Parts: sequence; C-alpha cells; structure tokens
Amino acid sequence: MHPLALTCLSLSFIAFSVSLQAREKAEANPRPNIVFILADDLGYSDLGCYGGEIVTPNLDALAADGLRFVSFYNNGRCWPSRASLLTGYHAQQVQRDGLPGIKYKYNNRRPQWAALLPQYLKAADYRSYHSGKWHIDGPVKRGGFDRSFNVDKNISFFSGKNILVDDRITNEYDQEGFYVTTAIADHAIECLREHAQKHADQPFFHYIAFTAPHFPLHALPEDIAKYRDRYLEGWDTLQKERYERQLKLGLHQSNLSAIEREVGPPYRFPKHYDILGSGEVSYPLEWETLTQEQRRFQATKMAIHAAMVDRMDQEIGRIIDQLKGSGAFENTLIFFASDNGASAEIMVRGEGHDPQKDPGSRGTYLCLGPGFSSASNSPFRRHKTWVHEGGISTPLIVHWPAGIASRNEIRQTPGHFIDIVPTILEAAGIKKTDQRKGVPIPESPGRSLLPVFTADIKEPHPNLWWLHEGNRALRLGDWKVVASKGDPWELYNLKTDRAEQHNLASEKPELLEELTGRWQEKTEGFIKLVKESKAQN
Repeated sequence: MHPLALTCLSLSFIAFSVSLQAREKAEANPRPNIVFILADDLGYSDLGCYGGEIVTPNLDALAADGLRFVSFYNNGRCWPSRASLLTGYHAQQVQRDGLPGIKYKYNNRRPQWAALLPQYLKAADYRSYHSGKWHIDGPVKRGGFDRSFNVDKNISFFSGKNILVDDRITNEYDQEGFYVTTAIADHAIECLREHAQKHADQPFFHYIAFTAPHFPLHALPEDIAKYRDRYLEGWDTLQKERYERQLKLGLHQSNLSAIEREVGPPYRFPKHYDILGSGEVSYPLEWETLTQEQRRFQATKMAIHAAMVDRMDQEIGRIIDQLKGSGAFENTLIFFASDNGASAEIMVRGEGHDPQKDPGSRGTYLCLGPGFSSASNSPFRRHKTWVHEGGISTPLIVHWPAGIASRNEIRQTPGHFIDIVPTILEAAGIKKTDQRKGVPIPESPGRSLLPVFTADIKEPHPNLWWLHEGNRALRLGDWKVVASKGDPWELYNLKTDRAEQHNLASEKPELLEELTGRWQEKTEGFIKLVKESKAQN
C-alpha cells in the first residue's frame, strides 16, 4: 500500500477513535448540552417551517424532529432581548432598558445580583462558549464564558477588523474571503471540536449569536443569485403567500394584518435617502404605485435579506454536522430564535454606501425597510422596536431527541425570553440560590418550558410585559393591551386576532382598565427594584 494511503488510513482511524471516545463520554453524561442559536432581525415568517419561501432545510429539519412555538416573544430590540435571554429577567429589571423617571443609558451595567446563565451553569460543571454578537454589558468571559468570538465592533459582514477573541481585540481575521456569518460558525465548530477532544466528560452551553440578517444587507454573490428575481411581485403578494402557507402548516388560525401604508421607519434620516438614490422609499406603498426602478431596488434588497438567512441556515447545518460527528447531537437541547422582528429601519452607517457597487457587496449599505419587513413579519403588525406582535414575535424551534418525545409538533403556549434561563437550569438540574455576592436575588419572572415540551399548558403566563422607547404592552391569557409611544391603549383578543386588527378598547373598557392597571403595577414594581439595586451597588 502507498505510504500516503497508510498515513490517511492512520489519521482516519485516529479521528474515528477520538469521535468514539467523545461519544462514549457524552452518553455516560445525563446532563444535556445546550445550544442557543440567535438570529438578528429575522422576521417571524422568514423560515420555511414558519411559512417562508427562503431555503432553510437545516432549521426546517430541527423543527420537523422537534417543536415549533408560535406564540413566543422577545423584547422587540437587540440588547433588551439579549439581556432577558441570558439573565432570565425583563431588561428593565436588570437596568438594560429604560423605565419612567429613571435615567437610562445604553451602556448601563447590570446590578450585582444579575448573573448571566453561564455563571449558574458552572455549578453543574458546564463549560460555556460564545460565538457572534454580544451586545450585553461587560466583557464576555466575565459573564462566565470560557471562550468567545465577539463581533460587536465589526461594521461590515465582509470585514474581519476589530474582532474580540476572548475579550482581546485582533485584526487577524481581516483577510480576503472573510464573511462574518461563516466566521461565527467556524468559531463555534472549533469550540465544539475542542470540547469533544478535551472536555467530553463535561456538558457544554454554546451561545451562537449570528448577526444575519441585520443590516447592512451583505451577502455572498452566489446566495443572492438564488433569489435575485424572486421578489419582483412585491411585498403585498409575498405577505399573502406566506400567510397562506402558514395556514396550511397549521401554525395559527389568525387573520392577516393589513400593511400599514403610513408607518415608515422608526427613526428618520432624510439625508440618507440622497445617498441611497431614487429607488429607496420610506413607506410600504402599494406595489403597483412604485416605479420600475423602485420595484427592482426593493426586490433586490429582499433578495439579499433572503440570501443572508439562507447562508445562516447553511452554516447552522455545519454546526449540526459537528454535533453529530462528536456524538453530542442526541443529548443536546437546541433552541433557535430571533432577537426581534424584521426591521423597518433605513439608514447609512459603517463604511457608507456606494451606489455604483453591486448591491449586497462590501461598500454598500442597504436596509430592508418597512415594505418587505411587513411581509417578513407576516401575519403580524409593525416591526422591530414596536411591541405590537410584529416587533416582539419570534419563531422558536426546540430540538432535543433524548429529552423530547414529541416530533414535528406545534406549541401554542405563550412564552418569553425570560423563560429560557429557568428552562435550561431545570434541564441541567440546577437550583438558583437566593443570594449573590451577599445581595438578595429577586424572584424570576420566567417559568420553565420543560412541561410544555410534553404538551401545551393553559395556565396564563403571569409576566408577559413590554416597554421600549415609550412603546408598551401586556398580555394576559388571550388578551393584550398595547400602545405605541404617545398613542392611547389598544385592546385585542389574540385568540381570534393575533394580527391586532380589531381594537376592542371602546367595547370592553373595564377589561382595558384592568389590564392597563396590571401594566402600571408591574412597571412601578420594576422601578422600585431598580432603585433598590442602585442603592445596593
């Protein structure tokens, strides 16, 4: 036999032996591994398994072999959602979003008692890894992570500058061919491979926070080509197509929201439209009223958005392959969600926008905008930053072969990011102490989802509450009160009207008063907690 063939055979045997040893160690460990995958600005209906036309076979496969939650919520914005996800508290409770009468800064520090999930998991000998966006106060490793690849300072999907590796900045990744979605997956796979080789006797938690499909809309040319002409029929048609697929999939029995033609981006940058050119529009007008140039420009933006989601799914497939190859897949509890709904924002930042360059390439800066954001959030109203259903509803896929007997089932039970920490801690067999650093830990507002993994539960969630930039809401059972900043309260029965089309405030004033009173009571309780935490700090 040729020496090279013998070498290859030997290497293959070694790799097989390492994989077998890792699998045996993993099978001997009953505590589940945890992987939480977070998308950024993903619309509720962008995935195939939630009614979308974007090709997402890997996430669809997780859904087909697991659970899909259809009434799950985030906080409508990136950093408040991430605060809730990793602490198990409302962002306002841990001083990561504003409250009436309390000065708030974006870089506010959490109080002493507000630990992150990895700090709790250490009690059960978990190793923790982070790959991707951070957007939480403080260094990553101080939050209990053993390794980190932090892209918060990255301003382009094609730039590898200013990456923070284990909290130390480096430009070593700034090379030709860099694409941040792939780089995040590469780091995740590297950590998983190292864990299987060196720490297979310990369980792991891996937080994989993709930046896709957040603006700037940047995608690889081959991915954009798959969708280039797909969206020329417009956002009105796309919204209806997705809605019809959602009904066939049995995701809901909701009505469909009317696209709000008068609702544009949440923030105004009028001078940026001069940079973007005459193809950009600030409102989701009827498609037929747009010029041919505007239709092509808008359809191209949606094609890039789709390409970014497609590529993220491809990279998730590679991560899943690594889990399977190491023997960890069966006993890994995988979550997938988005930090908020699709974005109506339009702006130019970072490296700026050159209209002469190919859309989606480095040097361009495009945002999805309110038209296709409305379609991406189908069947709901509004967008990121608002707390109507379109801003705060997220797909949630849960997959755990060793721990969930159900396959391809839908869960109607409402839940929130505040529920993720209690769920993971219960799955890991960990009970929180009542003090941290000598400071009492407030009662968690979340509840474990483990019972819901078996079947829907009808008991109303007691803590579905929102406040962001003056937009406010509360849900109790099937009823929701919601108001945009400066607007009066609205009341909806979400059992029959998830699309929030029929305001019942004038018809049920007593119920409106009860629910808005609950919102005020919770808000005042959070204000009291923050003031006490500030005094303790």
